[in-house]
Amino acid sequence: MAISIHPTAVVDEGALIGDETSIWHFCHVMAGAQIGRRSSLGQGCFVAAGARVGDGVRVQNNVSLYDGVVIEHEVFIGPCAVFTNVTNPRAAVSRRAEYQRTVVRRGATIGANATVMPGRTLGRCCFVAAGAVVVHDVPDFALVMGVPARQAGRSSLTAAPRTDAPDLMRVSSPAARFRQLDDLDAAGGAFDRDGAGDLGLAAVEGYLGDAAFGGGGVEGCGEKGER
Repeated sequence: MAISIHPTAVVDEGALIGDETSIWHFCHVMAGAQIGRRSSLGQGCFVAAGARVGDGVRVQNNVSLYDGVVIEHEVFIGPCAVFTNVTNPRAAVSRRAEYQRTVVRRGATIGANATVMPGRTLGRCCFVAAGAVVVHDVPDFALVMGVPARQAGRSSLTAAPRTDAPDLMRVSSPAARFRQLDDLDAAGGAFDRDGAGDLGLAAVEGYLGDAAFGGGGVEGCGEKGER
């Protein structure tokens, strides 16, 4: 299937992008970045060379994924969410050797304008509320909110707001939740955080504006396409 890249986006030669992924207006994907299948980058997003993005990820407008940020499968990242990779930056001090790794595990949701401090792990299917500042690791299925973010409840696989919603994925016990996630991993492949793994990506030759995309198979995104 085709990869969709808007004419204003820049995808550097050597980026790895999976099938059916859409890259929208004014995005920049650096050489070496890895983005899985069926994912979407909204307007104005940036993906650094050392960032990894899994399958089925939806990154909304104006999000930057810097070196060391790992986004597993089926994660939702709201508009203007912020990731960092250095705790104590100074313009006059190089800390490239000190970049910290941040991992967002499968199925997590990060709300609009939330900030994730470097070196944290956000657990499977956790839910970070809009505007929260994450300064500690977030457990699987936890709902966190506030500044600093504190756990305020639990979330389901689908984050359905009604407890009586007809949702086959809702279960009451954490052990049952984890069993369901293990079943999903077995069926669809667990995310490999240390290599290309199961992403099945192919290197691209680069895309700059309306220039030809190496190997063909690229469609320009329409103005009203789903993100």
